[in-house]
Amino acid sequence: MEYVPILILVLSFVCLLAIGTPVAWSIAISSLLTLLVSIPILPAATTVSQRIGTGLDSFALLAIPLFILSGELMNKGGIAHRLIAFAKTLVGALPGGLALINVISAMLMGAIAGSAMAAASAMGSILGPEMEKEGYSKEFGAAVNITAATTGLVIPPSNVLIVYSLASGGASIAALFLAGYIPGILTGLFLMIVASVWAKKKGYKTGKRSSFREVFKTFVDALPSLFMLVVVIGGIVTGIFTATEASAIAVLYSFLLGLFYKEITLPKMPQILLDSSGTTAIVMLLIGASMSMSWALSYENIPQEISAGLLALSDNPIVILLIINLILLFVGIFMDMTPAVLIFTPIFLPVVTELGLDPVHFGIIMVLNLCIGLCTPPVGSVLFVGVGIAKTSIEKVVKPLLPLFVAMIFALFLVTYFPSLSLWLPRLFGF
Repeated sequence: MEYVPILILVLSFVCLLAIGTPVAWSIAISSLLTLLVSIPILPAATTVSQRIGTGLDSFALLAIPLFILSGELMNKGGIAHRLIAFAKTLVGALPGGLALINVISAMLMGAIAGSAMAAASAMGSILGPEMEKEGYSKEFGAAVNITAATTGLVIPPSNVLIVYSLASGGASIAALFLAGYIPGILTGLFLMIVASVWAKKKGYKTGKRSSFREVFKTFVDALPSLFMLVVVIGGIVTGIFTATEASAIAVLYSFLLGLFYKEITLPKMPQILLDSSGTTAIVMLLIGASMSMSWALSYENIPQEISAGLLALSDNPIVILLIINLILLFVGIFMDMTPAVLIFTPIFLPVVTELGLDPVHFGIIMVLNLCIGLCTPPVGSVLFVGVGIAKTSIEKVVKPLLPLFVAMIFALFLVTYFPSLSLWLPRLFGF
């Protein structure tokens, strides 16, 4: 194995991150330095810049800015309040009721908006003060909010699953969307169990039991929001429209819903468009830079070398999956989800497919792994959002976060070694 390109890539990337260089530029610069091992500076710089541009030339990627815009419209359109009200009537009377409400609301919000950041922001700002008022510690509320927000990246529609489809060379987006439901819900259930046990141990208050009439009323209020899942996912699964077309329908639906709820007005639209444009720019720059690194890796033959090295260690799928999970958990600490998917899918997918794993199943394993990384410093974006909204510090949130991490890792273990949890729904619908 040629170690020089790998050493240059890893060391330059880590050093650039350590001195505070933005992740996208760290990826692009380390890719350039890696290419300089083999080719002169001008062709190397031209190649990196070209790959950043051509990497975004994909019809499937058009879904990402549109899903981001629909998520922004929903975040500002009063949907979070209605989802929280519905969740409150379902689980408010159980131990740790407000924490359970946070998990269910985040799952629903994440599934509808497709954004962990949007879910963490909405749930933290609405439920955080209420939890504090009921005697919950600020740190516990933040920990629940941070971990629950990531479930929406597995439950569709999910931007990162679209990115994985692109990186894998064409895994079905519809199959990936269907595959995400059971693992996402399972992760949410484990988080709820841990939150409930922790709340009972700490003696936190429980709410009053809701009547059937109250449950029905809040369900009817939330129904137009929940119906978007039927429209978007149903349309993709039945083949009425593609994922990209579904994202455009999601924008139109969420805009009309915001007008119906009277939460979105035309004067608010410029700011909504500006916010979604800013998020889109960040995501697309990360994707473009990651495409340049993927090309640099391929040029230097690094994925094939790593694949051969892994298969030389063992041909046991259990052992290989354990190693890959550990690597991805480590990668998630230092790298954002989108570039990690684009860079490591071409490295690990050939290994697992040779061992007989389905690419759709591996996509869910990878996303679940990297969801845990979003909750860990130093690059955990959801961690920083959750801590910032709760007005606390990372050091104080770590203790209540640890048992929730264990719940997420246990869910990851089950999904990794029981493929039917991911593949049952896609197979049921013929994917």
